[in-house]
Amino acid sequence: MDSLLLTYTIFLPLVGVLPILFIPQKGEGGKDVIRWIAFITSVVVFFVSLRIYAAFDASKAGFQLVEYTPWIKGIGASYYLGIDGLSFWLVLLTTFLTPITIVSTWRAITKRVKEFMVALLVLETAMLGTFMALDIFLFYIFWELMLIPMYLIIGVWGGERRIYAAVKFFLYTAVGSLLMLVCIIGLVWFHHAQTNVITFNLLELYGTHIPRLYEILFFAAFALAFAIKVPMFPLHTWLPDAHVEAPTAGSVILAGILLKMGTYGFLRFAMPLFPEGSLFFTPTIIALSVIGIIYGALVAMVQPDIKKLVAYSSVSHLGYCMLGLYVLTRQGVEGSILQMINHGISTGALFLLVGVVYERRHTRLISEYGGIAKIMPVYSTIFLIVTLSSIGFPTTNGFIGEFLILLGAFKANKAAAVLAATGVVLGAVYMLWMVQRVFYGKVTNPKNLTMPDLNWREFLYLAPLVVLIFWIGLFPNFFLNKMHTSVDTFISQVKVGQVAKVESASKFGLKAGSYHSGKYHHNLPLEKGRHTYPNKHDGE
Repeated sequence: MDSLLLTYTIFLPLVGVLPILFIPQKGEGGKDVIRWIAFITSVVVFFVSLRIYAAFDASKAGFQLVEYTPWIKGIGASYYLGIDGLSFWLVLLTTFLTPITIVSTWRAITKRVKEFMVALLVLETAMLGTFMALDIFLFYIFWELMLIPMYLIIGVWGGERRIYAAVKFFLYTAVGSLLMLVCIIGLVWFHHAQTNVITFNLLELYGTHIPRLYEILFFAAFALAFAIKVPMFPLHTWLPDAHVEAPTAGSVILAGILLKMGTYGFLRFAMPLFPEGSLFFTPTIIALSVIGIIYGALVAMVQPDIKKLVAYSSVSHLGYCMLGLYVLTRQGVEGSILQMINHGISTGALFLLVGVVYERRHTRLISEYGGIAKIMPVYSTIFLIVTLSSIGFPTTNGFIGEFLILLGAFKANKAAAVLAATGVVLGAVYMLWMVQRVFYGKVTNPKNLTMPDLNWREFLYLAPLVVLIFWIGLFPNFFLNKMHTSVDTFISQVKVGQVAKVESASKFGLKAGSYHSGKYHHNLPLEKGRHTYPNKHDGE
């Protein structure tokens, strides 16, 4: 089974789609059958993905569970899959959140249930394929495929301004993706010019020599596509609209998984493919990350809508992830990857919790609530736990991720670390202030008096998220140990690539061992040798 384990994990959701297509959804009985098939399919996918956990050897460098088959030989495209410590937890996060999301829609989605479940399962396949693809052509197909079901989830099942939000989401992402496609073709052309081989194999494209100007331009195009998806300031404006208008399930998937594809894109593609371009833009990206952390927190603070507040908090939290990546220290990169997982759990849980009260009151305005801790004590307790996780309270998952990022950032850029740390304080301000207004004080609105507490279904899909919040917070090495080797490989690959470019630049009058970009000065180790990943047959 291990020889096709990744394929099974990616395409099993589509197996669940087939019977759903033939089931009539007239009446609640038919809709419930569709829901159960979708849920059981997603649970099976999760248990299959646990086999990845069992088979993954964290001590090995390179990719594991590799599957390679020539696909379109005329253009050098292949069906090439593999995982390493950079993608491992993102794959498991995807398979973990999908069944939780499906259960959360049981009573929230009542119209076109069949179409919704099909869109959600197709989206799961696209997301898993994006995290596992090692052929850049295959990656691009999965990357574009996920746009369609997400567009439909927002546009069909969203709020009053759903069409506007869906079109905005699609246009932002599509523009960045098309520019990336042009540069993918350019990258393949440069590789062909040097080797006389046409290939989209990511591992063979690593290390391709590209003239400095083109490398900077190629990185800029890739970075634009990924920065939109993160989203980084100032490319974030599509996100609040998409979150507010999307149904709860759409917001959970968007925040929990889709945004991580942007940060993952920097990890897997933009930084190692174009190390000099990455180095050139490092000061800019660090600056924008810090701005995003503070800006997202300040804007979240003044939001009257709980869901919009959580949406802007994502801009702040993902700013930490980008900062961790670009300080290029082990603590920073590992903290960034862990914070991607933490954000998926905590922010996903917050959107689910907002959805619970929205189903009861059909409003998300903070002013409509107050004192509901007395009415819904179980709900309020879980909401407070998730809030503490979101603001990085010790013993919760958010503390570990942010602490590692700030520790790594302080080693590389003390000013950025100090400024980023203010985001922690601001995060506590806007989240705790929201909790105070919603949950404490007198019950001023009589409509809140009749709100029931969590039912068993709601409690059961929230409980696993609470368990993970404390599991990661108390035992982070369980998760970090899977990353160490791959993170060291990634940092070495990027730095060695940057050093090679710097040494080449020294022939033209630049000092070897340093690289000037604006007012920033980067010192790089001039280590000889080159790190390479195993070839496509290793690990089979």
